[in-house]
Amino acid sequence: MKTEVALRRRAFAVFGRLEKEFGRPSCPLHFASIEQLAVAVILSAQCTDARVNLVTPALFQRFGDMQAFADADVADIGQLIYSTGFYRNKAKNIHALAQILVRDHGGKIPKDFKLLTTLPGIGRKTANVIMAEAFGEAPGVTVDTHVKRISRLLGFTKSDNAVIVERELMQLFPPRLWRDLPLLLIFHGRKTCIARRPQCTACTLRKLCPSAR
Repeated sequence: MKTEVALRRRAFAVFGRLEKEFGRPSCPLHFASIEQLAVAVILSAQCTDARVNLVTPALFQRFGDMQAFADADVADIGQLIYSTGFYRNKAKNIHALAQILVRDHGGKIPKDFKLLTTLPGIGRKTANVIMAEAFGEAPGVTVDTHVKRISRLLGFTKSDNAVIVERELMQLFPPRLWRDLPLLLIFHGRKTCIARRPQCTACTLRKLCPSAR
């Protein structure tokens, strides 16, 4: 019990220091609608947000809404998103998603977490981002490679399974922090806790991190 209480206190301290460093984080992806957000998050798989933000202006200019994506040739979508990697699968998923949204939801992203996870290209991680950024609700914690890696380094989890990591973070942090927590960990991973060259001596978490060198 004492160990659990100590871990929770340390977790809150970690959040507080990251919040002090980065402030309340905003989504790094650029979008003008919920549907554009969904497309951008699909493109962000195995790709940097910076690269996605370079690609989406031309993509959204060419395809202004889900109807346009649904009517498009998959190859045309793929050509515009080529540099994001895995472009064939991403193009197919975006096209299939648009067709379903147009057919069943008036071309709009539904405010339904469970339904979102059944749509093409939208897994639990993507659904968490959409619910948090578009609807102001965080049914879970978004777990990407940064969140998973840093959570292990901080001793918040021993697992490498994203589902388990999310569950353990949800048990450790209260729901009001679920939206901001992953963004703070992501920003920390990009700035300081870099995978191949962590800047432990300059890290604001060095006294709280059991993995600090």
